[in-house]
Parts: sequence; structure tokens; C-alpha cells
Amino acid sequence: MHTLRVTPAEFVEQFGRARVSAILRTDSQRKAAEAMSAALRGGMKIVEFTLTIPGAYELIAEFSAREGVLVGAGTVLEVEQARRAVEAGASFLVSPVVDEAVIAAAAALGVAAMPGTHTPTEMFRAHRAGAQLCKLFPAPAGGPAWLRSVLGPLPFLKVVPTNGIDVDNLDQWFAAGAWAGGFVASLFGADVDAGNWSAIEARARAIVERAATPT
Repeated sequence: MHTLRVTPAEFVEQFGRARVSAILRTDSQRKAAEAMSAALRGGMKIVEFTLTIPGAYELIAEFSAREGVLVGAGTVLEVEQARRAVEAGASFLVSPVVDEAVIAAAAALGVAAMPGTHTPTEMFRAHRAGAQLCKLFPAPAGGPAWLRSVLGPLPFLKVVPTNGIDVDNLDQWFAAGAWAGGFVASLFGADVDAGNWSAIEARARAIVERAATPT
């Protein structure tokens, strides 16, 4: 079994320092590898491959072997998927929903859990179940102001918007209290299918540089 380089607490701390991650969903294993390599060249250090990508476990194994890169599995819906992802080298598990069985599996496997949440109740439920992070998905209509309101009475939550965040508004999300941000379409977009790796690299660099600037 792959030996994890970070504990869940260490991952949360490193994610909070990096502040951004690259999240990829595509129907081609080759394009996934090329696109994520471009994101790494742009400075991304935390990456996520959704399990809907062909060869996702192979991609997790390949990229988790790269120095200084933390790799996660996305769209984890079953305990068996969680086990296979961690065996491949995943340091964190992401879901689009709150599923206590998957959160418990992440804990048993020694990795961080980031279930998908959209309401304060779902966030607190995920927290109570042991999730270290809450993925905010999809983006609420109120955007950063909505998150600020939620964190008022629930300041202990570590919330990561993965939808509706881009290079132009990431400052607002961080100012509202987001722990970090996950970039999907705003990083990759149509350039994955077009094979425009230089454009992805440039966007990744812009996101990383903007995130490194204090808000």
C-alpha cells in the first residue's frame, strides 16, 4: 500500500497555506495527464482527479509519485473507491455529497475527507461525522457574502468553494473566510479538449500568484 506523506491534519494545514487546488474532470486519461502537468508547471501543488476520468487510479499513482505534489481523488461515492484511491496514493478524498460511510472510510484509511456541502446543516453534519474540510458545491447565489454569514456562527468550519471561484473573485472568497479554493472550469475549461496546455499553465500561474498575495 502506498505510504502517505501527510496526515489529515498536515494536509489541511498545507492546503490552507497553498490556498488553491486544481480539479480536473475529463473523458481522456492522456488529456488529463497533459492538462494536470500544465497546472503543475503553473505552480499548483495540490491536485484532484475525479474518479470519472478513465484511468483515474493510474493518474493518482503517477502524480502522487511526483515530488512536492499532493493528490486527491474526487467524486468518491463508495467505500471501495476510497480504498482504491488511497492505495493508489491519494492524500485526500472529495465527494459531491455528504456520505458518512465515505467520511468514515477516509478516517480509517488515514486521509482527509472533503465532502460536498451546500447548506449550514450539511456542513455541520459533515463536521460532526469527522470531515476536516467542507467542499462548497455548487456555488450559492450569495457567493462570498453567503459564506461570511455561515461562518459567523460556525467559525470552526474549513470551507473550500470549488464552484463559482476564479482568479478575479478569489480575493473576495478568502476575505469571507474560505480556507482554500478549488479551481475546475475556471482553470481548465475548453482548453483540455483543445490541447492548449500553455493556456492552462498561464491560468494556473495567475491563480497561484493571486492566491499568494495577502487579501
